[in-house]
Amino acid sequence: MQKKWISLQGAEQDLQAECRMQRDSEHILPLEGIWNPRDLGGFPAAGGRKIRPHLLLRTGHLGNATDRDVAWLSDVCNLQKIFDLRTVEEIERQPDRAVGQALNIHLPAIDPDAEIQNGSAIPQEAFSDLETHLVYLCFTDGAKLMAKDMYPSLVRSEYTQVQYSAFLRMIVETPDGAVLWHCSQGKDRTGLGAAFILSALGASRETIMEDYLLSAPWYKDIVSRLSDIVRSKGGGKDETDVILSFMGVNPENFSAALDIIDDEYGGMDSYLREQLLLSDEDIATLRERYLA
Repeated sequence: MQKKWISLQGAEQDLQAECRMQRDSEHILPLEGIWNPRDLGGFPAAGGRKIRPHLLLRTGHLGNATDRDVAWLSDVCNLQKIFDLRTVEEIERQPDRAVGQALNIHLPAIDPDAEIQNGSAIPQEAFSDLETHLVYLCFTDGAKLMAKDMYPSLVRSEYTQVQYSAFLRMIVETPDGAVLWHCSQGKDRTGLGAAFILSALGASRETIMEDYLLSAPWYKDIVSRLSDIVRSKGGGKDETDVILSFMGVNPENFSAALDIIDDEYGGMDSYLREQLLLSDEDIATLRERYLA
């Protein structure tokens, strides 16, 4: 049975996120078996315009999609392309369901060679009891560093930049219908993809963060439960932050990645053009297609 995962840092933030989720229900897709399903439609963007609905979709993996989910994505959204940002190992453990005639494109956002070299790859045997493994990892210096560097390492990685560049290029080259992108939980690698698309469409940093935080309620329960276990073993904030980063959402770390783009790459506009290779014409195409 699939569990409902979710969370943020503290009761007040949890309540804010859940209230936001209720208020912005237009962003939550009516899907049954797909976790963390959202629509960028309705978010404000360039020139006071809004993003058109049912065209730019972000979710968790599609392995548990129901027949109704598949039909809705195909018939209502006319889904054309699915971008899978997971590793080969993740896909083998939980392959996506096919959705109509949509093309499934594998663009792994994490460099597998870099993971092996720096020791950040999770051992295969850990997936048989991932929660126990994560509780153990919380008390290691390596995991604490990985948790803090998760988003910054992705925006700095040339490998990852190439993958997101291809992702944006193929969206530009999709004139009709919807596109959907996802990783496993639909929050981290998927969240960065959403940040890049929102930025190309002229959305503010506040809107990017609002979209990112909408993942929080889906992972509240597991973060709370595992954090309680970590604290019972003597862990403090540094240790529970590992749980937050890997199993929930960590706005502090996500903001740090956006700061790096500003400080090291001259801002998001420059990053889109120089690292992700979007031209002025590409951005104009995206805005004409996706903004109402």
